[in-house]
Amino acid sequence: MNYEKDSIASHCESHLPIFEKKSVKEIEKSIIKRYRKRIWTKFTKAINDYNLVEDGDRIAIAISGGKDSLLLAKLFQELKRHGRNNFELEFITMDPGYHKHIRMLLEENCKHLEIPLKIFDSNVFTVVDKIARDYPCYMCARMRRGFLYAKAKELNCNKLALGHHFNDVIETTLLNVFYSGNFKTMLPKLKADNFKDIELIRPMYYIEEQSIITFIKNSGLMALNCACMVAAKRIGNKRYEIKDLITSMKKNYKYVDKSIFAAAQNVNMDSILGWVKDGKNVSYLDKYGE
Repeated sequence: MNYEKDSIASHCESHLPIFEKKSVKEIEKSIIKRYRKRIWTKFTKAINDYNLVEDGDRIAIAISGGKDSLLLAKLFQELKRHGRNNFELEFITMDPGYHKHIRMLLEENCKHLEIPLKIFDSNVFTVVDKIARDYPCYMCARMRRGFLYAKAKELNCNKLALGHHFNDVIETTLLNVFYSGNFKTMLPKLKADNFKDIELIRPMYYIEEQSIITFIKNSGLMALNCACMVAAKRIGNKRYEIKDLITSMKKNYKYVDKSIFAAAQNVNMDSILGWVKDGKNVSYLDKYGE
C-alpha cells in the first residue's frame, strides 16, 4: 500500500532506515536467536527479578505503534509460546486522534506481526490541544494512561504492560533530579492509584534503546513515534536534552548510564538530607543524635 509521504514521515521513527520487511517467522526467530542476549534474556530477567508475570495473570499489552510497544507485544507472544506461566494476553491500542494514514500503518504492522489488536478511540489529542497547548506531553501521557487502565479493566485484565525501557528509566531519573529537584525513578511495577485491581508493569526495564532500534531496523518495519498531532512541530523536549547529555557523558565514561541506573538501587539513607515516606517529608535531623 502506498501512503502519502508527508502525512506519515514526520510521525515515524526518522532515525530508522527502512530495510526489506522480514516475515513474521523470521522476526520471531530473531528475538530468540539473534537478539537473545541483548533483548530476550534481559526481558525474561526483568520478569523474574521483579515477579512481573504470574500464573493466572490477564495482561493488557499497550501498543502505540512505536518501536518499543511493537517489540513488547512480540516478546509477550514468545513468552507465552516458550514460557512456563499460565497467563492470558490482550493487545490494546488507544487511538488518540491519529491521522488516518498513521492508523493504517499501525494496523498493517500489527497484522504483519500477527498481533491480534483491539483498537478503541478517544479524543486525547483534541482535549490536550485545548487545555495544555504549550506543554502537551505530560497531560497527554496522563490521559493516555487513564484510558488504557480503563480499557484493561473492561477486559478483566489485572496488569497493564508498557514498553518503557532502560533508557527511559535513567532519563526519568535525571529529569526528576534536574527539573523537579527530587530523586525518583521509573519503577518496574506499581499499583495503579485509581484502578486498585490493576498493576502496571514494565518488562523491558533492562533492555537498552539501541538494541530496540537495531531490532526494528533489521525487521524492516516502519514504526511510529508518538504520532502526536498537537506537539508535532514543537521542539525543546526536555527528555531529548537529557538523551544528548547522557550521550555526551558516555564519551568520557562509557558506563555512566549503568551508574545512573544503579544509583536508584543503592540509595544510602544515612547520607541524604531528607526523603519522603508515606507522603510525609522526613529530615535526616529527625534521626540525628538518636
